[in-house]
Amino acid sequence: MLQSVQGYKGSEDYIASKPLMEIVNVAIALGKPLVIKGEPGTGKTLLAHSIATALNKKIIVWNIKSTTKAKDGLYVYDTVQRLNDARFKDKDVSDIRQYIKLGKLGQAFVSEEQIVLLIDEIDKADIEFPNDLLNELDEMSFHIPELDEEVVAKHRPIVVITSNSEKELPDAFLRRCIFHYIDFPDHEMMERIVKVHYPDIETRLVREAIKRFYMIREVDGLRKKPSTSELLDWIKALHLGGISIDKISSEIPFLGTLLKNEQDTGRFIRVATSQGGFGFKRKY
Repeated sequence: MLQSVQGYKGSEDYIASKPLMEIVNVAIALGKPLVIKGEPGTGKTLLAHSIATALNKKIIVWNIKSTTKAKDGLYVYDTVQRLNDARFKDKDVSDIRQYIKLGKLGQAFVSEEQIVLLIDEIDKADIEFPNDLLNELDEMSFHIPELDEEVVAKHRPIVVITSNSEKELPDAFLRRCIFHYIDFPDHEMMERIVKVHYPDIETRLVREAIKRFYMIREVDGLRKKPSTSELLDWIKALHLGGISIDKISSEIPFLGTLLKNEQDTGRFIRVATSQGGFGFKRKY
């Protein structure tokens, strides 16, 4: 790995694998957006915050919804406010600039320092949304026709784009990005993640909870496997409830912290019952 791309090494509150650290640094060095995919709970969104913390940079978050348009990230022309001002004659409406508001991408472009820009859950938007951003992300500029002005990025932002794979992203868009899939953490990595959040919780309790957590994830047919965030909630509940390690080994206390619908709960209980209880060892 070139020395020029050595920079991000994780942060105190985010455990990053070596491949993830490397690909983040490659994306920064090449000045390309980083597209991140992975199961829910693998830390896709938190990665951008970790990069900002580790590199001492500010972060701008653009949360994408089904109704979001690419232009929303550039600027918004508030015609309704201008019409109201013209009707009530409260302001000089000839100055259009006061009705132009920069979006999240526009704000990142005009920042006096390099920004980490998180475009979160890009696949929630229309399929054309990524392609509509191609030119702006390539050229690092966009035009505002109402002002006949060009907005040019003062510093190329570090762009992190997350996707939950609800829709496939266009090939033309992906060709201009760096891609990484975050694998679900193994037992060892998960223990490190838990310890970052709960350093004072007994190690034996953490390890037993993690063991049971992965046992549940291995049950076939679950509609929603428990994620890292649900494991963290469960461990905290076990700790606050004073639950013994023996009870965790023979039961699943607070099961509703891990499984979030009746179908998955019923499925797990049926499998556990058929194998003689909640301490079953066989893999499903």
